[in-house]
Amino acid sequence: MPEMNTEKNYKNLKSGTDVRGTAVEGVPGEPVTLTDEAIADITFGFAQWLYDNVSPLSDRFTVAVGHDSRISAERIKTVVIETLLKCGINVKDCGLSSTPAMFMTTIDYECDASVEITASHHPFNKNGLKFFTKKGGLESTDIDAILTNATYDIRPEGIEPGTVTECQYMNNYAAMLREKICKEVNADDYSRPLRGFKIVVDAGNGAGGFYAQKVLEPLGADVTGSQFLEPDGMFPNHVPNPENKVAMSFISKAVRDNEADLGLIFDTDVDRAACVGADGKEINRNALIALASCIALEGNEGGTIVTDSVTSSGLKDFIENELGGRHHRFKRGYKNVINESKRLNLVECINSPLAIETSGHAAMRENYFLDDGAYLVTKIVIKAAVMAKDGGKITDLIANLVEPLDAEEYRIKILEEDFKAYGNKVLEELQAYFEEKENYELATDSFEGVRATNADADGWFLLRLSVHDPILPLNIESNVAGGVKTILSDVREFLSQYSGLDIKALD
Repeated sequence: MPEMNTEKNYKNLKSGTDVRGTAVEGVPGEPVTLTDEAIADITFGFAQWLYDNVSPLSDRFTVAVGHDSRISAERIKTVVIETLLKCGINVKDCGLSSTPAMFMTTIDYECDASVEITASHHPFNKNGLKFFTKKGGLESTDIDAILTNATYDIRPEGIEPGTVTECQYMNNYAAMLREKICKEVNADDYSRPLRGFKIVVDAGNGAGGFYAQKVLEPLGADVTGSQFLEPDGMFPNHVPNPENKVAMSFISKAVRDNEADLGLIFDTDVDRAACVGADGKEINRNALIALASCIALEGNEGGTIVTDSVTSSGLKDFIENELGGRHHRFKRGYKNVINESKRLNLVECINSPLAIETSGHAAMRENYFLDDGAYLVTKIVIKAAVMAKDGGKITDLIANLVEPLDAEEYRIKILEEDFKAYGNKVLEELQAYFEEKENYELATDSFEGVRATNADADGWFLLRLSVHDPILPLNIESNVAGGVKTILSDVREFLSQYSGLDIKALD
């Protein structure tokens, strides 16, 4: 057994089920951690993981490699491909690609696995690696194994190098989405079902520009006013993140300025999305979940929608009383939500057609439980086109969704070194405190942190421990004026006794 190189430690590059680090100089205090050596070692670690865990479709493995628009993408791609070739693995170089498309190469492109080079919505100096097999994205334990493999000085010997082929899989992926729209809208003009629609797309200079150019426009949609479609890894216009208020203001304005029927916005690698209605109002977070639930529950009456823990009371009421479904809150983290929906289907035989996080990660069972922003908006575009035949609008579906009057999120820093132990101690004592506090009732359907409702404020709070960071995120919503302030005051009074917390954010 080869010895571990104790000078190498890549554990700090783990980010949930991804590898992520600093890839470019230019930000003070953030030295480059994704060096060529680190990328090569981690890719060797992935190759070793493949040989240990996956049976190749042919006599040798084939891996697809794609990337988003980041300025470090070409450098990293070169190292990844060269390393895979040295391991005897054939490579399909897919160039600029979305993350979901890279997974799809394992479904219909005869690839045993794939790698997407991306750091989602993070700043220009960051980058990372996401890994897929036919079963989906790798799990946290798989990433642990890959990073452990990377610390061994193992290098293949006597292996015939693989070959690399350039391909444009995004064309196939776009064609699949076009075909789906044509088939499900089934318009009189079958091949141009979006004639008469004006749809504005904001790609945030990431990889999502293809959706306007290769999906919507060929189907007859007017995409005038679409913006930031050209890839630019410096992201000069706004953060490519549907959760960002500034980013959403850009797409809302574009819809209003161009009198569009619908606005669509993607994050950098297109695994997340959000929408804007013809009135310029966001369809995001709870509203996006409500809309996706309307679509997912068609043909799945009484089905269970799995969301993360910070969804609103109004959304739960909408899913259960308006749509007749069931709402199952679970832990934050898109992979947690997806895996829980899979578990309900496979282990408990509960019909769960959708897993969706408030960040915009939406995974439908009909689409391999892949969190795919382009697939989600394709379903929305289809529904909008079908409804338009009878004069309806997509926003009609969520007209009865009750949004909170006020909602805030605060991020409380944990100052103790063992932040997980300290954070869990705070949560345990918080639960005991609010069990006894007048006017509060602890939730029985929360799978993380402490959630409690306040009848007088017609609202709730959730305090939980961040998965990776020394942070206690606090979410508060209320349906009455001043309700958030009332709940915040009560929570702040409790937290102020802990010297290991920095509660300035609550001010």
